Amino acid sequence: IEQTLFLFINPKPKPQKLPRESFSYLFQSVTEGELKKVIATLVDRKERRIRTETGRRTKRARKGPKPCSLHEIELTVSELGLGYESDETVRFRYCSGKCIHERRNYDIKGRRGRDNGKKDKARYAPCCRPTKFEKKMSFFDNKDKFYTIQNVSARACGCV
Repeated sequence: IEQTLFLFINPKPKPQKLPRESFSYLFQSVTEGELKKVIATLVDRKERRIRTETGRRTKRARKGPKPCSLHEIELTVSELGLGYESDETVRFRYCSGKCIHERRNYDIKGRRGRDNGKKDKARYAPCCRPTKFEKKMSFFDNKDKFYTIQNVSARACGCV
């Protein structure tokens, strides 16, 4: 009967199958106390790694989803993606976050339409969107031409 031992050198790769004879020479010069110390060190490292990973996950989980709210960022007019070439910096406000909702009649109707064989990928849940906009945003383009655009930056947010 051939016996095999599994040797785990690194926890990432798959274990290697080694015949018992080739494995035993590794421990000929190692005492039982030294072997216990090595194993204890490896176990301790693994436990510390698991604790730190769990701690990070737990912190993120405790924060939970952020509710729908107004956020602000500074960027150039060109970065808005509206087709204007301008290096002028503007303050852009946008809405972001999670909308917790109760079922409404519209949601029920949407589900029935989907169940009747219509292939509709729309989600029947409220989205965090601007409810009010800044009236105007003015800027100069790179050729010193003056522009005023409307309803670009959010002023208030809500779940719609």
